[in-house]
Amino acid sequence: MKLFTRSRLVALTAVVIAGVSVGVALAGGPIGGGTASRAHDRDEGCTVGRGQLERNKRNVVAYYTTAFNEQEPEKAVQLFGGPVYIQHNPQAADGFQAFIDFVNSFTAQFPQLNVDIKRVIAECNLVVTHSHLTLTPGSLGFAVADIFRLTKDGKIVEHWDVIQEVPATSANNNTMF
Repeated sequence: MKLFTRSRLVALTAVVIAGVSVGVALAGGPIGGGTASRAHDRDEGCTVGRGQLERNKRNVVAYYTTAFNEQEPEKAVQLFGGPVYIQHNPQAADGFQAFIDFVNSFTAQFPQLNVDIKRVIAECNLVVTHSHLTLTPGSLGFAVADIFRLTKDGKIVEHWDVIQEVPATSANNNTMF
């Protein structure tokens, strides 16, 4: 019996690539202009310098590539995880142990999985990655956007993601990457 059906695979793959996205962070409050209901929902401010932005980008890339490409999610969490891990993908539970368990299960099913991060964008305490996820060599894979929130000391504490299967044909001559 397969661990993941195709539809669950697409949904769960979004959890895997916590690394690429196009997002907008509004200073002083959450996206959409609402008020924060929990302390972790609040923007930690946009007073980060270029050095902190670059550090945050490096940390997110290292977190993701260590967890998935090197298949060492425990090490990724130890090095780059913060005090909590808030997950916004409805298919995944909160917490770093849930992340570790997912990555271990997913990479066991797809041992040749690869995340190729194409773009990394940082603003305030958010880092967005745009990645090409392939489960097996030569497959078309998925375009993935991940958004991470980091603490002031560069630790990952929150994750959102968006995933789309790369189609065999396109209405234009542009790639998804």
